[in-house]
Amino acid sequence: MDKDTTIILMNETGLLPLFYHADIEVAKAVLTASYKGGARAFEFTNRGENAYEVFVDLIAYSLENLPGLALGIGTVYDAETAQKYIDAGADFVVAPFTNPEVGQVCLKANIPWIPGIATLTEIFHALKGGAEVVKLFPGEVYGSAFVKAVKGPMPHVKIVVTGGVAPTKESIEEWFGAGAYGVGMGSNLFPKNVISEGNYAWIEEKVAESISLIKEFRAKA
Repeated sequence: MDKDTTIILMNETGLLPLFYHADIEVAKAVLTASYKGGARAFEFTNRGENAYEVFVDLIAYSLENLPGLALGIGTVYDAETAQKYIDAGADFVVAPFTNPEVGQVCLKANIPWIPGIATLTEIFHALKGGAEVVKLFPGEVYGSAFVKAVKGPMPHVKIVVTGGVAPTKESIEEWFGAGAYGVGMGSNLFPKNVISEGNYAWIEEKVAESISLIKEFRAKA
């Protein structure tokens, strides 16, 4: 999937679910539930020893069963890791901070690089390094006022907020009202008890609700 298509998919729903699990069957079930709920971009986080093996299986599974899904990798620190996942089929790469070397690898592969930012200077350097979308994390620390303030001098910057975003009307309206391009959700979409119970219908419903709330807000804005 090319870079422009992936970025458009992220914005169309406004939601980027992010998740990691060592069990491939659990990961497949969560990915499928998110897809059925309407998500068309999904971040699998590189946070476990066998993350790569699970990701490779997820890529094969999504290509066969989930058409039109952009599946990316998150928590990528360096260029070597980025290249490894790109070779495996990652549609985009998310990082917790701005490492220009990761950006160069993504640019060469023509896929989105979504680096973490926390200041205007970091946003400037991320954009200069080729990022079209940046990630504000942790959102609950900086708050929606930060996003709104940034949009003053940098009105065209595309910010995806992760951390502190809940699948509720109040949270969605707060972040998108401040100017967020999209929101990433992890534990609020995939609570541990829901995963342990295998309640994937709950996940599908919560993803669908979140996307619906985003659409409703955008329609009013």
